[in-house]
Amino acid sequence: MTRVAVLGAKGRMGSESVRAIGATDGLEVVAEIDQGDSLELITSSGAEVALDFTQPGVALDNVTWCVEHGVHVVVGTSGFDDERIAAVRTLLGDEPATGVLIVPNFSIGAILMMRFAETAAPFFESIEVIEMHHPDKIDAPSGTAVRTAELMAAAREAAGSTPLPDATTTDPDGARGARVADIPVHSVRARGFVASQQVLFGGAGEAFTIRHDSHDRTSFMPGVVAAVSGVSARPGVTVGLDAVLGL
Repeated sequence: MTRVAVLGAKGRMGSESVRAIGATDGLEVVAEIDQGDSLELITSSGAEVALDFTQPGVALDNVTWCVEHGVHVVVGTSGFDDERIAAVRTLLGDEPATGVLIVPNFSIGAILMMRFAETAAPFFESIEVIEMHHPDKIDAPSGTAVRTAELMAAAREAAGSTPLPDATTTDPDGARGARVADIPVHSVRARGFVASQQVLFGGAGEAFTIRHDSHDRTSFMPGVVAAVSGVSARPGVTVGLDAVLGL
């Protein structure tokens, strides 16, 4: 039985995760921690794994505390950027005993979407990403969009692809979107969406689109369960669920 503490347990993802973990054989929620609660509840409850669905401003402090106390961590908090990841790598050192799994998206479909996009990227001249989320999301672009762009850019670099064509010279209002690894990324925040993303590919005489939609937060729960179950077997920092899923 793996004992799990959920941080941000009263939030949308945290509360759904508490239910999913509690319904899974071999997993047990032993601490539900939210704003104002002490992190000491993690160790006093005997938790072996902490699942963090808090806020970007406190997530790194939470991870640091867990690593210093020998507790494995799954980070699902949005906005856990490269700077924070680098800080965790430094904290863990060269021979880490604790696992920190940072997951931009827990949806199995979204992970496959990223993998398919990475595979397709070197074969098309043009690429753009459009991500669509609910208006309560505090970060833009989404972690999934950033990760997708980075994976595609790396695949294109490895293949020796030419730069994306774009003759735009005047864009005072940012209509062409943000640039992530030199790939245009556009963020939509609108009521009615949970989490959606399109990756648009263009070549001479053809267009190709990969799209993924999460309609409900239950779609993330198989990934949450896989992450919580698998983090202890992966000491050090792991980004994404790919390795846990065997991709």
